[in-house]
Amino acid sequence: MLEESRLVSIERLRKNARSRGADAVVMMCFDSGSIGNDMQSVAAYGTAVRYV
Repeated sequence: MLEESRLVSIERLRKNARSRGADAVVMMCFDSGSIGNDMQSVAAYGTAVRYV
């Protein structure tokens, strides 16, 4: 389940970067944590860049 959450967060990061006109995302990182005893949160973040 954690692996699937990471894949979903990466895809969301890609979509958000594309919607802002970016060509790539650099310095991508994951942030994760526990929510209660049985839930996990995963976030992917980075810097969207455009080649010039």
